[in-house]
Amino acid sequence: MPIKPAKTLDARGKFCPIPVMETAKAITQINVGDVLEVLATDPAADPVIKAWAKRTGHEVISAEKTPEGHLRILVRRLK
Repeated sequence: MPIKPAKTLDARGKFCPIPVMETAKAITQINVGDVLEVLATDPAADPVIKAWAKRTGHEVISAEKTPEGHLRILVRRLK
């Protein structure tokens, strides 16, 4: 069953550190347990957002490249 994100952050066309900074802000706008969908075109966003999530206590559920060629990262807010 597909996960339905509570919010989508479109960071396509932006370069690090902007996607992770916007992710940190957006995660506070959803409830604990909900999922944030991050769309990004910067390849560095994947490892940086994963490291940020681990450091801040959130869970990266998936990180994949879409057929359109951008990254789609799902982050569950845990606290």
